[in-house]
Amino acid sequence: MADSTADPTTPTDQPAPKDDSSRNDNSTPPPTTAKENPEDLEARAIAQAMASADASYIPSPSLLMSDDPQPLLSQVDGPSLSSTLLLTPSVYQAKSVPVALRTKFDVPIHITAGGSVVEYEISSQDYDIGFAVTAEREEGITNVKENSRVDAHVEPVTGKFLVGSVPCALVFSFDNEYSWFREKRVSYKITVTPPRAENVVKGRRLRAKKALEVVMKDRGEVEERYESVAQKRGDLEEQVKKLKKELAEKMKSLDVVLKEESWLEKRREVRDEQIKMLNQRLKNGWDDEKSEV
Repeated sequence: MADSTADPTTPTDQPAPKDDSSRNDNSTPPPTTAKENPEDLEARAIAQAMASADASYIPSPSLLMSDDPQPLLSQVDGPSLSSTLLLTPSVYQAKSVPVALRTKFDVPIHITAGGSVVEYEISSQDYDIGFAVTAEREEGITNVKENSRVDAHVEPVTGKFLVGSVPCALVFSFDNEYSWFREKRVSYKITVTPPRAENVVKGRRLRAKKALEVVMKDRGEVEERYESVAQKRGDLEEQVKKLKKELAEKMKSLDVVLKEESWLEKRREVRDEQIKMLNQRLKNGWDDEKSEV
């Protein structure tokens, strides 16, 4: 059973023509319109999808928290128009790859150009296989295709989708964890077609406008917080100044107390010795008195 992802660019079926036999011969026939080329329809749908994604662009938290302004600008700029990435599609393929029983085989592909179109075709030998596609970004994981068992041994499974937000890691998963007895073999071909130059130009302008809105809003919030923090800093500096003055006074008082304590300790030692010697004289008498007896 095939599991092809529907192509949103495919034109819908046209309604059946009405019977015009009763129409007045003098009436003007309806104008005819040339049928659009499917490739043009697809290109237009991709451009619209890219515009929608770029219009809802929000810089990631890590970019907004970065002390370096360049990463945000790099994401807004997208791929360079002179880059070789915009010239030819990238193809990732392999044939008869073993997927051991009770295991899963992942094919990760990193996408850096927003608006890239990804097409895939997978097949398996003799038996079905679990298959899923996920997109991993800083904001979280998106299920492009939910994990399900597909009859890729009967008919190749195909799909096509647009990658809007980048950077993004696409993970094509071949799941054989449900099988207790059989190893599976799978083949895949994944083609990543870069965006057209005109879509890159339009996209970077839409992203720049959205990024500017976010950055200006954040700039206003930063200014409010800065004023509040600056006020707190002034208050704390004043408190520290007072505390330093009090501390200096306390240090002077402590120095006086330490000196007095040292003098009293010496005075106490002298008095203890005098008390001891006087008690000895009163008890034992004086030495010169004993010689006179």
